[in-house]
Amino acid sequence: MDWLGLRVFYIGAACLFWGGFILTRFRQDHNILTDWGFRKNHFQSAFLFLLPFALVIIAAIIWYGIVFNATFLNWHVIPIFIFYPAWGLIQQFMMISLIAGNLRTTNRLRLTDNQVVLLTSLLFAIAHYPSLPLMGIAFIMEVGFILVFFRWKNIWPLGLYHGWIASLLLFFVLGRDLWNELWPVI
Repeated sequence: MDWLGLRVFYIGAACLFWGGFILTRFRQDHNILTDWGFRKNHFQSAFLFLLPFALVIIAAIIWYGIVFNATFLNWHVIPIFIFYPAWGLIQQFMMISLIAGNLRTTNRLRLTDNQVVLLTSLLFAIAHYPSLPLMGIAFIMEVGFILVFFRWKNIWPLGLYHGWIASLLLFFVLGRDLWNELWPVI
């Protein structure tokens, strides 16, 4: 992703690829979107269930930022906060709808739900290597997200919370300006 500093092209290409994959599979099976959690029902239940969890994490991020003098008034956080949930949705789709969903339904492995949750969360944490703090938070968040998905099977709130929490975490805890990483000349 960091090859030649072209992160924006990697993320754009990944979103286009997975968007094309979703569209192709939808043309083959019109029920696949519902199976993958792209649905209206249970959005509010999943969103509200995760809200206290998200508020605690956001409060901790803000507290950390205040204590360690993070730059809060950078306008770059606004577009990232608006657009990062789309990338969060793609990541949650890959991890939860595809990996956890397939691990949960395959008859060959016969994994329990808890094993699926732990294995998928571990894979998601590894995907955030080499940042150990990010790996730890990714693991914890993914455990919660998968459990919510298994209960309500709606991917939309997971993508939103992923994008919002990750945006704030990367800016105010890890000191990364995603806007500059995507558009280093602006």
